[in-house]
Amino acid sequence: SFAYFTIKDRLPQILTRVIDTLHRHKNEFFEEHGEKGVEAEKRAISFLSKLRNELQTDKPVTPLEDELPDVALWNQYLDYQRNLPNGSGEPSWFQSPWLYVECYMYRRIHAALAQNPPIDNFDVFKEGKAQNFFESQEAIIALCTYFQELLKNIKDLDEKQLQEELFKLLQVSLWGNKCDLSFSAGQDSSQKSSPLQSLENMVPYILVNDLEKVWSLLVNTKKNRTERSNVRVDIILDNAGFELVSDLVLADFLLSSKLADEVYFHGKSIPWYVSDTTKHDFNWTIKQLGSANHMWMSRCGINWEGNLKKGVWVFCDHMFWTLPHDFSSMSEVAPDLYAELQKSDLLLFKGDLNYRKLTGDRKWEYSVPFHQALNKFHPAPLCSLRTLKSDTQVGLKPGQGEQVQASEPEWMVSGKYGVVQFDAGL
Repeated sequence: SFAYFTIKDRLPQILTRVIDTLHRHKNEFFEEHGEKGVEAEKRAISFLSKLRNELQTDKPVTPLEDELPDVALWNQYLDYQRNLPNGSGEPSWFQSPWLYVECYMYRRIHAALAQNPPIDNFDVFKEGKAQNFFESQEAIIALCTYFQELLKNIKDLDEKQLQEELFKLLQVSLWGNKCDLSFSAGQDSSQKSSPLQSLENMVPYILVNDLEKVWSLLVNTKKNRTERSNVRVDIILDNAGFELVSDLVLADFLLSSKLADEVYFHGKSIPWYVSDTTKHDFNWTIKQLGSANHMWMSRCGINWEGNLKKGVWVFCDHMFWTLPHDFSSMSEVAPDLYAELQKSDLLLFKGDLNYRKLTGDRKWEYSVPFHQALNKFHPAPLCSLRTLKSDTQVGLKPGQGEQVQASEPEWMVSGKYGVVQFDAGL
């Protein structure tokens, strides 16, 4: 399975890169913290080397021993895995649900630093996230330019034109890091007129396309709202870098087109899955844009800073997003977060990990309805914008998955296909 390949090859590579990153920052730790910094770096590396060894030799998963606020929940979850009726008793790296051990590894990486002050706030993935942002400059410029041009006459757009623009920006957000290549290809002039040309060619790769349902939900919510109530959209974020910028542009469009009055962004409270967005990444990205020496990039950044100050944009993180639980247990494990999401008119879940947690990461029949796979997780109407990078997929037409499989055996993990999958809730 793809899960086996991930645990066997990809995760040890990620750990090796993390160890390497700490090595490279040794001098910086020394300059900032003296000998204490170097000692902390050594301890963190030894902790991570031990972790890599446990993983590669299929050792049992051990309880967490740090003092962080989520420890009890993690250790309860380990007990739950130990006591599964069909389990083997002692979960180990290769004899466990993939979602669980993968999340567990990232939590242990965090513990390696959190337990070793004074380098406990160091984000081992920060450099990679910044690099992604800078390498996507051309795509970001194209997107910001397109969007600022669009804003000039957004008030004159009729309903059909608004719908078209929403669909474009939802697709840019869907393809996230796929679009940047096609964005930055082509001459400057063509990008100014239509930086989103490649989207047409990508439509056949959207296996479930519920854009119309998202549109009618937003339009009807807007028509039915009372004087006192705001239309609220929540975006559960995935990667920093270009994908985050595409999410921010989408959020700005929702406000500027009056389809929404406020947008809540949900990020990770600790560094997670290499490139996931933390509060630091979120603020850093907006600052980078605001201080860019490109007119439309800086216009975006400055406006977005203003949205945060006005409170029409809110960033929140909650430790539930970095627990191993799938979302069907949110109402029980994190009732405060569930109650918060219930205030939303539309939840947009970005990316593959969120999809795995929405559907319990099970090996479903492809044609099982999305609603059924959500397993009673219905805080509000929700839509998953996801490019396929793991082997779970639901809500396809009968025979559709088998048909794609016949022509492209790697279709579920190549990132070439996507879904815009909507569920209206109860």
